[in-house]
Order: sequence, then C-alpha cells, then structure tokens
Amino acid sequence: MEFKHPTLSNIKTSPLWQRIHDSGMQTLAVMGMTKNTGKTVAMNHVLAQAAAAQVDIGLTSIGRDGEDRDQVFFNPKPPIMVWPGNLVATARETLQRAKVRWKLIDSTQIDSPMGEILVVKVLEYGEMEVAGASRGSDQLKVIARLRQCGANLVILDGALGRSHHASPAIADGVILATGAAIGGGIQDVIRKTRDRLGILGIKQADDHVKAQCEAVFTQGGVGIWDQDGKVLFLEEIATLNAGAKLMEYIDAKVGTIAVSGAVGRNLWRALSSLAERHPALNVVVADGTKLFIENTDLLIFQKLGAKLVGYRGINLTGITLNPFSPMGGSFEAAEFLDVAKNAFVGYDVCDVVLEATSDEKIKETGEVA
Repeated sequence: MEFKHPTLSNIKTSPLWQRIHDSGMQTLAVMGMTKNTGKTVAMNHVLAQAAAAQVDIGLTSIGRDGEDRDQVFFNPKPPIMVWPGNLVATARETLQRAKVRWKLIDSTQIDSPMGEILVVKVLEYGEMEVAGASRGSDQLKVIARLRQCGANLVILDGALGRSHHASPAIADGVILATGAAIGGGIQDVIRKTRDRLGILGIKQADDHVKAQCEAVFTQGGVGIWDQDGKVLFLEEIATLNAGAKLMEYIDAKVGTIAVSGAVGRNLWRALSSLAERHPALNVVVADGTKLFIENTDLLIFQKLGAKLVGYRGINLTGITLNPFSPMGGSFEAAEFLDVAKNAFVGYDVCDVVLEATSDEKIKETGEVA
C-alpha cells in the first residue's frame, strides 16, 4: 500500500516541536507509560514536524516497534510513519517487510535477534517497522553511526518495560506519553503519571557531589563516603550484590553512597535501612531510569531525612496525552488536557491530535475552537 504524505506546507509548527528544535538537542527518546498511551502518535508528530522543518532525522528503536498490532494485547496500533530522507537503523529482517522503498546506507556490525542492524535511507512516505539495538552501549554506537550518516536529530523509540533509552547518558531529552489506557479515571491516570515523574524527575546532584562520585559513574561500581567525605569503600562491584556490602557499613558514619547500576528491591531495602540509621544520608544513582522502585518508596525515604539525586538529570521535554483507550474508559480530550496541565505545573503538556484538530477547525471556520 502506498501512502500519500500530507502537504508539508500545511503542517503548522507545534509548541512541542518548537521546544525540541530550540533546545538544540541531538537525541530525543520517546517513551510510554504503558501500551496504547500514544507513544507512536507522539513520535509520528515529531517526524512530521521535522520533515516540515527540513531537519535531517535519524530513527531507531530499542527492541521492536512498528507492528500492525501490539505484541502484548494484540490491539491494532498506529504504524510508524517515516518520511523521504529519514535515516533508519533497524534489523535486517524488518526491511523484508518494509512498506516503503529504501536505500542501504551503512551497516553497524551490531547483531540482534532479527539480524544485523542496518542503516537505510527512506525514499518515500509510508509505514515502517523498526527494531534496533537493545543494549545501551550498542544504542550509543547506532546513534553515532546515524549522526555520521547525516542525522541532525536522532529519535529513539522505546519498548514496553524498558526505559534506559531515556537515560541522559543516551538521550538529551525525553517525551513521556500517558493516557487513558493506564486504566481508571482521569485522576487515577494523573496520579500514576505523577508517580512515574517522581522517579524519572529526581534532581541532578550538585557539582561537589558529582566530583566526589565521578569515579563510580565513570568506571562503574559502588562508592561509600563518611560524613567528612573520606572514602570508606570504592570498588567496581555489581550493583546486584551491593546490598550486603552496604549493610557492612551500617554502624559507620556514612554520609554518601553512590551506585552506578540498577536499584532494585533488595538494594533499596539496604539503602532504606542505612537511611533510618543515618537520616542525613545522600544517595546518588546514575539517573531516574535506574530506579526500579515505587514513588511511595521514595517519599518514605525522603521523610527519613535522606536525599536521593541523579548523577545526571533527565530532561523531560514534554508530556503527551492520549484520551483514547482500546480497552474502554476513554476520556473527553479537552477535559483531560485541562486537568493534566493543572496537575503537571512546570511541565509542557500537550495532546498533539487535539492540537491538529483545532488547527483544522480554525482553517475551516476562521474561528478559534
């Protein structure tokens, strides 16, 4: 099936795209709260805006996306819509099913379950399945290759249950898609989204703390310092095994702990125990994508007097809304947008479909809807 792309001159610059463009960012991650919260719609919006602005785009994904139906609930889902000139890094197998013409540009020598990740140039508007590298180190290589091939902005598409592509070690900015598919009423969605923002949005450490912990995040491992800044422990051990090691220092005058890897339940219990003993404890993690805890855990931790910061802070470029749920329980779009804007003060919140519909109404009637 051949798609006729919209007239580029009719695409009005959106506030979301303006923020992305004005920031000068080189890598943008798009992630969803869950399936069917509008991640692909948000990404397609950015791709269309970039095409209209004549910005050279690179596109890749962690895992697989762009299927006709999602692989969890098997509901129909919108395809990824690529534009002429887009550079796409995707697995060889997906190219056999591509619904657009493409030209091979480069190979990455990075393998995946669906074959080597190749870089192709899209020759026409249409839909495409994208399956990129899964490991963070490979993603960085793919991003570098896309930039070498001419991409000014690389867009990273996420996958369910994975958020490491949103790490500031990989992406300069993040779009978070949320919506009715989370379940419950509008206030339930707002609460669950706020909880996610509480984890992703932990503050960045100050320069003094970053300098103190630099070795941990450069080399990997765990670091422990006393309240005077003296090193108690600094080794490249796996974060998975760090809980027991931390507990060995529960009676010491611990001031700061830095862990480079993922923070799961076992490690969090050890950190919480130390925080109970040392209320002024400072804990530094790589960034919010490394936390596999609930926001309530974080709030309890803070009530103890402890502080949790990221070595790097995540730049949340925007929150996009999807009022529709394929499982039922959809919202009225304008009401959802109004409630979300009031709830997420300080964040840029938008519904790209509602904005586009409003623009069309203005063109047709000459009046603001």
